[in-house]
Amino acid sequence: MNTILDEFDSAECTVSSKPLNILIAEDEIDIAALYKTVLEKRNHKATITTNGEDCLNAYHEVYQSNRFSPSQQLSSESEPIHRSKSPSFDVVVLDCKMPQMNGIEVAKEILAVNPHQRIIFTSAYIKDTVIDSIKNLKQSMKESVQKPFEIKRLVDLIEDKMVYQELRRLSIDIDIIKAVKPTHEEISDLLERLQGAHGCKSNERE
Repeated sequence: MNTILDEFDSAECTVSSKPLNILIAEDEIDIAALYKTVLEKRNHKATITTNGEDCLNAYHEVYQSNRFSPSQQLSSESEPIHRSKSPSFDVVVLDCKMPQMNGIEVAKEILAVNPHQRIIFTSAYIKDTVIDSIKNLKQSMKESVQKPFEIKRLVDLIEDKMVYQELRRLSIDIDIIKAVKPTHEEISDLLERLQGAHGCKSNERE
């Protein structure tokens, strides 16, 4: 099978502590199938689309359905606002080069209806032609991974492994953090605040 990804080691396919709902746009069928297999082994739900237009349609269908459902309206009234910013998919993984609509075009449409949506871009040309387009979308939308890459790298990014590692470095009990099942936006915000506080303390000592 012609694929840019290495198979996950069986030891890595343990179930993630927080199941995520993931929308993926990838026009190479073998790669998309590998994404789905590995993510579902880790207890995530993966919706696969093979072009930009189908991805956008899938996003709008779920977003609108969840946005106007009675259960979503009830949760929006009873929970903090940040819990209802992304009522559909926890993360959208977009290949930048796809038929019909490319990943940047899809991202623009998604962010127009949901500015808080987390998006991860994959591309063989991240360093050369895509990074400026990503920066222009939204200040916080900078997550990307350059092909070829091991599937573990993408899974670690989706599951915020690097964020949790940095929290541990700051002497934070990440088991307590994981227990409340925070969103990516929440733990990223926590890390940013802690890094800022850590920097202030370092300056005071100097």
